[in-house]
Amino acid sequence: MKNMINKSVGEIVADDYRLAEIFRSHGIDYCCNGNIPLAQACQNKNVEPETVVAEIEEMKTRAVSTDMDYQSWPIDLLADYIEKKHHRYVEEKIPEIRQLLEKICEVHGENHPELLEITKLFNTAGGELAKHMKKEELVLFPFIRKMMNAKAVGEALTTPFFGEVQNPLQTMIHEHDNEGERFRKISRLSNGYTPPEDACVTFQLTYQALKEFEEDLHLHVHLENNILFPKTLRLEEELKQR
Repeated sequence: MKNMINKSVGEIVADDYRLAEIFRSHGIDYCCNGNIPLAQACQNKNVEPETVVAEIEEMKTRAVSTDMDYQSWPIDLLADYIEKKHHRYVEEKIPEIRQLLEKICEVHGENHPELLEITKLFNTAGGELAKHMKKEELVLFPFIRKMMNAKAVGEALTTPFFGEVQNPLQTMIHEHDNEGERFRKISRLSNGYTPPEDACVTFQLTYQALKEFEEDLHLHVHLENNILFPKTLRLEEELKQR
């Protein structure tokens, strides 16, 4: 019990992604704020740590999940996966959701002014995520692949223009935090993506699309903050000590 509550929520989910479901049910942020201990996360949400630990232990007794074991992947494979799956998802969904939001703002904006704020927040998120992903694709991920190659062939690692890898990682984490907060606002404004009684089919589809987008973003950020980035720091340190 003591070991579990002192462990960070990000580490817990990194070991078994099924447990993310438990944290979501209690409103605990395991991706952007995944570095805080479980005990503190529970205190922040007025949840008894014993309750959450019991749920975790119960989940662990279930049959082994068929979900991918991201924790076991080499970091260059994980970077490739994030780029090809999550980056492409974001690129495809942003214009779709923008179009849906424009439609429901035009029809329902007068009666639901929160839609205008949601649209503003989402449009900002779309622009910031595009820049964020491009930095990863052009700077961070190529360097991760370079590190893995240096390890494989036993070569020394050339110091990159950004100095230590911690520098771009800190920038990425800060930007993750910004998007996490933006989507928390969208969730609050949409009442947890619950369409109002007068919502048309397009309105309902828009909220469902936003909910799915946030869920994908949570996994995306979790994979980076809690698995890829810590492993990248450890690999850099290993290469330095050669």
